[in-house]
Amino acid sequence: MRVLTQNHLASSMPISPAQNALPTVLLVGHGTRLAAGLTEFATLVAQVRQALPERTVQTAFLELAAPDIATALEQLWQQGVRRVTVLPALLLAAGHLKHDIPALLESARARHPEMTIILAAELGVHTHLLHVAAARIAAAEAAFASHYQRQDSLLLVVGRGGADPDANATVARATRLLGETLGFAWMETAYASRAMPSVEQALEQLRRLEFPQLLVLPYLLFAGRLARQIEATVTAFQQRHDQPQVALASYLNADPGVVATLLVRLEEAESGRAPPNCWLCPNRARRDPVDPVQE
Repeated sequence: MRVLTQNHLASSMPISPAQNALPTVLLVGHGTRLAAGLTEFATLVAQVRQALPERTVQTAFLELAAPDIATALEQLWQQGVRRVTVLPALLLAAGHLKHDIPALLESARARHPEMTIILAAELGVHTHLLHVAAARIAAAEAAFASHYQRQDSLLLVVGRGGADPDANATVARATRLLGETLGFAWMETAYASRAMPSVEQALEQLRRLEFPQLLVLPYLLFAGRLARQIEATVTAFQQRHDQPQVALASYLNADPGVVATLLVRLEEAESGRAPPNCWLCPNRARRDPVDPVQE
């Protein structure tokens, strides 16, 4: 598998003693082969570093880019870091966040028992993110005619999709909150991969409702294969049908609202209040035994 790297994101950045007073933040991205997606993640990293000037913020990726989480943690250990908060820049808690990342952290703890590692929650659905999504929707509405009204229009929110019902339900929750608070006539959720309905199925179903406008919002963070796939599906639908008029909003991207949500998740984790990442799991256990940050 080809691995992409970005030197300005490398976890080997020197750490000063003053910065090491608080846990180092390891900001974890999904990773992508697309340069645009890596550039967008780099923008988010810069924004988080600006928001946390007193903290060291390093980076790692789940896949398709370097460094991976295990490598980043080992580099931090070699640099003398003994307290790390892993902060996932991930919208949903699916297999990566429920299984893959915890397993990697347990391995790191086994190698270095003196290292305290805390795992924060996924971004999920938060007021800050809903404001970002609402802004993307408002920008896309400019494509409609001047007589456009939300109460006469449909909203389709598209999530990543997968085999995890918790993650799929998170997207459905975002759909309902956005659709109702913004005043759309009807709202529906679709998934770009592995879950039903697919984007194509949802578009065809909504067409039968005979509303004049349909707005599609990808509930994704960055550019990547799924964002391109959604765009291609919407374009093909537009070519087949004159009605409804369709506008495709941008995904969330690096935004102050995304940064604000990350800061909330960071504070929750370090104060021992990180919510469970699995609403259907037995006992709804928290991610880790948490060692709250001592002020």
